[in-house]
Amino acid sequence: MNTKQIDYILELAQTLNFNRAAENLYISQPTLTYQIHAAEEEIGFIIFDRSGKGTNITPAGQQFVASLRSIRAELRKAIEQGQNFSTKYRENIQIALPVRSALYFLPQVIQEISKGDSGILVTPFFDSNHILDSFLQGEQDVLFAIQDEIRHIPNIQVHPLYDSKIYLVARHDDPLAQKSRIEPENLAGRTLMVGGPSPIPLRQVQQRMIETQPIDYFNSDDYDTSLTNVAANRALVLSPGFLNDHTNEFAWIPFDCEETIPCVLCTHASDHRDIIHNFVQMIQKMYEDHPDFAV
Repeated sequence: MNTKQIDYILELAQTLNFNRAAENLYISQPTLTYQIHAAEEEIGFIIFDRSGKGTNITPAGQQFVASLRSIRAELRKAIEQGQNFSTKYRENIQIALPVRSALYFLPQVIQEISKGDSGILVTPFFDSNHILDSFLQGEQDVLFAIQDEIRHIPNIQVHPLYDSKIYLVARHDDPLAQKSRIEPENLAGRTLMVGGPSPIPLRQVQQRMIETQPIDYFNSDDYDTSLTNVAANRALVLSPGFLNDHTNEFAWIPFDCEETIPCVLCTHASDHRDIIHNFVQMIQKMYEDHPDFAV
């Protein structure tokens, strides 16, 4: 079924009169009749009931027309967006990230790229669960990733970015928030959130705290659950610095450990476009120019 047939069906559903619908569509009545019949043949059920009393929509047709209205509205929106894009932009760099905070300097890079009439659009894609699969399927051009998680994946190019340190996240009114650095023994007698989607180095630190310090702990399914328990003053959490959204909602105190979490940008090995290369270099330079930035 093509877009013209969709428009024909929607117009006839509105008028319930073949002659009037044909006039509104600027086509002949036989053409409209033929196209409606062809559409019904394709989908396998009758949309319009033709009888001596006029034209009516069948029950199946009513449901189908309601769906078509939504589809046509989304299609029209997509076409308009495409038209707007084609008149203003010549390139669209799509980058996948688990969370916005993973690339703190991305807004500055986008701002720099957008200066003047560059014709370049940068579109972030956020998904904490499926960004790797989406990137490997070619849906994005650039991927933020933890190095250990993409080490053995073929056909990608890896660009080092920064080593994310590990922090203790606590409420501002927690006594530990007054410290400039947290030692493992400072956690004695406290409750620690562990597990969830923690990177391997962080899991190692969590396990070491459980084995060597007199602490309580319980597992968390995700990072938001952990932060909710921190906010409720039920627990503390150890976190990679790249998850810090810098809203000052919590205190982020450096944790004394050797482990760090190497973070990288990935591009497709087959993508040799200068625009992608320059984009990655701009992000790398932002972090090089701010070596003391807490990540």
